[in-house]
Amino acid sequence: MLEGKAVVRETDMPEAMQNHCLELAYQALDLHEVCDRQAIAHYIKQKFDEAYGPAWHCVVGVDFGSCITHLCGNFIFFRVETMEFLVFKDGKDLTESKEEAIGVLQGA
Repeated sequence: MLEGKAVVRETDMPEAMQNHCLELAYQALDLHEVCDRQAIAHYIKQKFDEAYGPAWHCVVGVDFGSCITHLCGNFIFFRVETMEFLVFKDGKDLTESKEEAIGVLQGA
């Protein structure tokens, strides 16, 4: 487990959601080996999907770049010691049916 304090580098999330994300990161680091970044990312993504609806993404690593689009108010990039975390929501909540989505496209 990494013991360091989380440092938020960029975010547009509400503070309560930020705190929830940091808490989940610490939980994931407690539950999984630090080298198992895929399991850590999956844990955070799954918990955010449950809490805030689907379409969340999570990237965990030590040295990576990104160029993403995200829904406003649904992005955070932080680190815990040398481990970096990128969590964001992309697209819609995906709650509409396929027929509703097609109807929206045809109406445009």
